[in-house]
Amino acid sequence: MVDYLIVGSGLAGISFAENALLNNKSIIVIDNNSQNSSRIAGGLYNPVILKRFSEVWRAKEQLELMKSFYAIIESKLGQQFDFKKPILRKFFSIEEQNNWFTASDKPSLSPFLSLTLVTDTFKGIDSPFDYGQVLHTGYVDTAALLKSYKLYLIHLDVLREETFNYAELSNKVDYVQYKDIQAKNVIFAEGFGMHANPYFKHLPLDGTKGELFIIKAPELDLDVIVNTSVFILPLGEGLFKVGATYNWKDKTNLPTEEGKVELLERINEIVTCDFEIVEHFAGVRPTVKDRRPLVGTHPEHKNLHLLNGLGTRGVMLGPSMAKVLFESIEQGIPLDDEINISRIKPKHYLL
Repeated sequence: MVDYLIVGSGLAGISFAENALLNNKSIIVIDNNSQNSSRIAGGLYNPVILKRFSEVWRAKEQLELMKSFYAIIESKLGQQFDFKKPILRKFFSIEEQNNWFTASDKPSLSPFLSLTLVTDTFKGIDSPFDYGQVLHTGYVDTAALLKSYKLYLIHLDVLREETFNYAELSNKVDYVQYKDIQAKNVIFAEGFGMHANPYFKHLPLDGTKGELFIIKAPELDLDVIVNTSVFILPLGEGLFKVGATYNWKDKTNLPTEEGKVELLERINEIVTCDFEIVEHFAGVRPTVKDRRPLVGTHPEHKNLHLLNGLGTRGVMLGPSMAKVLFESIEQGIPLDDEINISRIKPKHYLL
């Protein structure tokens, strides 16, 4: 019997797997690679919602935990995934500058917003009104992280690459039987794939499609992340990741002409040099209307747990949400009401 059967190996799944392993728990991970939002994500971590100049929920706590979390994985796998890099907000007017300084006076934001304007000029971007710098920022190379961690799970002989069949899940009193596996607990970390899960599918997981580009722009001289209506993330060798769109209706992983046009319009508002699209990809983020994750235990099946709804900030939320769910299961520490699935009326998803 294993301690945890984990369904899904995106950011949520590997965050819980690593928590379990660090606490000497045995695991088996099942994934069919059908969900790609974690792999294609920009991977930015940023404690400030720049569109509204508000602090990301529990940003300081998340940043502190993720720093040590990714450092442990980097040491274990011998590869860098966490890249500290400034995020600059390009200003389009004096009014935007003033809004920045007004926001920086807020106690919750002052640790994260620099009071010194960045006046650097970057070839390929006009910036007559300069930039504001967000502190404690960077990005996680999610594609490399998930690929390497998957190889690590294969090395441990705990990964099964298959589609999870809910019909073969049998709930016993103190454990769960799935095919030839007996597990004390099951963690469902399926992202938008949760809609196929009969135990949790009626929870309000919306899903927001995002489309991104990899562009080649040899004349764009940029060594920081610029964030405006899109983010521009330098990858090296003249390549940049650019995104992202937000589509609340389309729930497919297919790139669209509509998304392409929207991204091109936004890029052309910022970039003044020539560029070409190298790759165009899309994925559905697991988002929730109240902007809080879906974490917790099924009200009737106490061995079934959910870790989902990380939305656009999976690299920040994943480590902290996995930790609190693990502590809830193992130590009985209550989950915060803001993230606990108990905030949703049980009648909507009881099975």
